[in-house]
Amino acid sequence: MTTTPPIGSALSELDRADEWLNSEPLTAADLRGHVVAVQFCTYSCINWIRTLPYVRAWARTYRDRGLVVVGAHAPEFAFERELEGVRRAMAAMGVEHPIVLDNEYAIWTAFGNRYWPALYVLDGDGRVRHRHFGEGAYDTSETAIQQLLGVDGETVQLEPSGIEAPADWDTLASPETYVGRARGERRIGDGAAEPGLNEWALAGRWTVADESARLEAAGGSITYRFEARDVNLVLTPPAEGAGVRFTVRLDGEAPGAAHGGDVDEHGAGTVDEPRLYQLVREPGTVAARTFAITFLDPGVRAYVFTFG
Repeated sequence: MTTTPPIGSALSELDRADEWLNSEPLTAADLRGHVVAVQFCTYSCINWIRTLPYVRAWARTYRDRGLVVVGAHAPEFAFERELEGVRRAMAAMGVEHPIVLDNEYAIWTAFGNRYWPALYVLDGDGRVRHRHFGEGAYDTSETAIQQLLGVDGETVQLEPSGIEAPADWDTLASPETYVGRARGERRIGDGAAEPGLNEWALAGRWTVADESARLEAAGGSITYRFEARDVNLVLTPPAEGAGVRFTVRLDGEAPGAAHGGDVDEHGAGTVDEPRLYQLVREPGTVAARTFAITFLDPGVRAYVFTFG
């Protein structure tokens, strides 16, 4: 466990935040004397979602021992700035600890943060005593919390499931892939032959902006050649709120037992709110396969593929 100088200025940024969920606004003075775990998050991020079982458990287990967990929601995409969207997502994920909206990245900047998710554990004097970036190392982080609280005992033992299950790192061969122009990689031309591994293509009438690609007419599709257990895609429906129907195919066939949590075995699903959609979960041996999603209605926006 390492010790760094006090960063009261970082916690002081909470004093200026006026949009909170699950709590009245918390200030640096309110938190003095408490062990504080600040986790930077954004609700469509699969890496953050997969940490949630542990963060929820720590908040619940150590709340009466002096731990305060604060989620600092720093949006990756513009749609994640909306309070009601964050509120809906946190409720759906069973998040009950305080969440502060950090839309201008003031808290993010005060901590010198660069990652989603990122965990900072501070002692009662506002010193960072432990930090961890990304997923994993849950026992190490919890042990740091226990030591600061003066608590002995086993760390929590969990078996996350569904979208929160850890990635199958041994078979994961496909990287996070952005669809928008600013960070898009490995896109091949429309109408090209089947993509190679980790290549992808759009078909139909799409408008590609910095953050996302928007479908202008029904029948557009995205094809991706991947190798992983899971395929996830961040999607938003049209602003007017109408759902967008879609179908998923794996190697040209309905996914069957390989369907994700947001798709049925026939490959049917609907984009009805802005969030991450789990489209594929392979139940057996993982191998390279071709994924295709076709949207039956216009107006959907696609942001980023993630895998697990």
